[in-house]
Amino acid sequence: MYDFAYQKPGSVADAVKALGADPEAKAMAGGMTLIPVLKQRLNKPSVVVDLAKAGLAGITAGSGSVSIGAMTTHATVAHSADVRRIIPALAALAGGIGDEQVRHRGTIGGSLANNDPAADYPAAALALGATITTNKRSITADDFFQGMFATALEPDEIITKVEFPAAQKANYQKFRNPASRYAIVGVFVAQTAGGVRVAVTGAGQNGVFRHAAMEAALGKSFSPDAIAGVTTPTGDLNSDIHASAEYRAHLIGVMARRAVAAANA
Repeated sequence: MYDFAYQKPGSVADAVKALGADPEAKAMAGGMTLIPVLKQRLNKPSVVVDLAKAGLAGITAGSGSVSIGAMTTHATVAHSADVRRIIPALAALAGGIGDEQVRHRGTIGGSLANNDPAADYPAAALALGATITTNKRSITADDFFQGMFATALEPDEIITKVEFPAAQKANYQKFRNPASRYAIVGVFVAQTAGGVRVAVTGAGQNGVFRHAAMEAALGKSFSPDAIAGVTTPTGDLNSDIHASAEYRAHLIGVMARRAVAAANA
């Protein structure tokens, strides 16, 4: 691990100021990604800006929506009575991230900002049509995710909260890596006021993506049978030691049908 300075600002404004003062500064949420990277000497920030005291944790229930502060942990989301009541699929997703230790340290804002191609929260944000609010603006999920580990965030921009509108029906299913519990393939299906949205994580070379063919089929009939014949092209899918592109394409169909069946249960 390289030497670096450490700051723990007490507000979003101070955190933004610290990040803006040095182009090599890095913000840290739960540290589930940054700390391992630092230990492996894959990143060399001059300053680590810890957001733990910036006042960004908490959950607020709205009328048909849930607003979650960026520093809210996965465990808090999973156990929240409001999230379980308004968007139970989101609570269930949070409860399946990593292990107990990770869920009590990792945060929703950190997960979205990192946009790991196998992370769970990006699929929920994209499928539910979430709005990501920063210290500067509000960004729709469709505009926020811009490729593997890439987002619309600017260098001095910090996620402050995420608003998830409730869905009429929703469910998330994933085929997980047995060691890390990352999604080899995860599919979040949501029947929303604006139509059906299907988001896939873990499979795409460019990170999370919407499955237009499945959305169209489920828009006509929200049932597992409606997508039984829908296939996924393998050209843009990952192929690695965990699963080939062909196997991931197969898993997308399996996980999507399971998600629809569970949403209808």
